Amino acid sequence: MSSTDSATTGSTATKPHYRRVILKLSGESLSHAGERGISMDEVQTIASQIKQAHQCGCQIAVVVGGGNILRGAQFKSSTNVKIEEATAHYMGMLATVINALALQEGLEAVGCTTRVMSAIRMDGVCEPFVRRRAIRHMEKGRIVVLAAGTGSPFVTTDTAATQRALELGADIVLKATRVDGVYSEDPEKNPHALLYRELDYETVIAQNLRVMDGTAITQCREHGMPILVFNFKNDGNIVRAISGQRVGTRIGKKKE
Repeated sequence: MSSTDSATTGSTATKPHYRRVILKLSGESLSHAGERGISMDEVQTIASQIKQAHQCGCQIAVVVGGGNILRGAQFKSSTNVKIEEATAHYMGMLATVINALALQEGLEAVGCTTRVMSAIRMDGVCEPFVRRRAIRHMEKGRIVVLAAGTGSPFVTTDTAATQRALELGADIVLKATRVDGVYSEDPEKNPHALLYRELDYETVIAQNLRVMDGTAITQCREHGMPILVFNFKNDGNIVRAISGQRVGTRIGKKKE
């Protein structure tokens, strides 16, 4: 039996610890490490993991970034034609729609009914984001892929993920990364960096730990929305995350 078959078999017996989650994927998660664009091999791997988690009975909405295609910040150093920063942000939002459509194809290829919902209307390719409709899709067993951030410039997709988590009544934000969680330093530069298993919002802000942008962390702190940062590259980790197993770094309220 392959590792994928084994993980799938195990996931059917796994009980979800969370009823509804927001899974935050970076755009780079859809490409090979160090590359740009979209790798359908990477998309298929992520789609298979999401399917396993969904089969456990967890309602899932995915917020996807667009950094593998375009980042608004890349235009700041342009010395020729100037692109206004707000315009660059809108361009980045459109990149997330491209990624969302690719992820939809990957999910449906493994048998998951999926809906892409965009904060910027583009009716020819996807649905507009409507809170009640998104909730209804999840209640009907569909995976929802949320694109175009919040629809406003100067707002990161991290903040879009926390905003949607609050709007949709999610139990937790799952931040998928290529490292095992939150470290005291960059583990790729310092192999002796300390991996934190639990953190509170205040520590993340005070130590400027680059988990998510500051607005997203502050928003979660104000509303008590927990965050789990984990390595999605380890097969089965999305299932482990939604089942409440010890994986990655959990960020929440300070313990009394």
